[in-house]
Amino acid sequence: MQSVALIDYGSGNLRSAEKALRRAAETHALSVDIIVTADPDVVARSDRLVLPGVGAFAACMSALSSRDGLVEAMTQAAIVRRRPFLGICVGMQLLADRGLEFGETRGLGWIPGDVARLTPTDPAAKIPHMGWNALEGLSIHPLLTGLGEGAEMYFTHSFAFTPADPSHVIASVDHGGRFAAAVARDTIMGVQFHPEKSQTQGLRLLANFLETPA
Repeated sequence: MQSVALIDYGSGNLRSAEKALRRAAETHALSVDIIVTADPDVVARSDRLVLPGVGAFAACMSALSSRDGLVEAMTQAAIVRRRPFLGICVGMQLLADRGLEFGETRGLGWIPGDVARLTPTDPAAKIPHMGWNALEGLSIHPLLTGLGEGAEMYFTHSFAFTPADPSHVIASVDHGGRFAAAVARDTIMGVQFHPEKSQTQGLRLLANFLETPA
């Protein structure tokens, strides 16, 4: 049985992410052990990792960094051991080099790029971007298996991640302009939307992550 570390650093969507991961595993008959943890030893030896996140980039990065040894353990598992890693919403944004919310904050730097405020060209596109929206430009990637063009996901955010390398964007969304809805680099993946709030399509994506080859 594979272990999945759901990283607990005080994120507000932790419990809903846990419930969705368990439901995805059950629905798709996957044998995984989902462990909610902030223990660096558990994180470092896990087979897969999920980093949830809601709120401001700087506050989330500070909370994550304040847990002794946690970022180092995540790096050991995801970068050194190349275990599949999924960041959700701000958890995806933290993969960037830096966030530009309330000044400049250094991120994990696992997928080069910046996180900046959304600036829609259409005045009808409200910020925060909140509600259901369709995925566009899906790449062929294991995380997106079974999700067709136009799959609806639930978003709630005011900032977006722009990777330095456009090839790291595996799905986009349009809200007064296109931006990254999902990113990937090697075994590191992230989604701007909330799969735990995206019903059947979100559960399909979480199941895909649980089955993604290491």
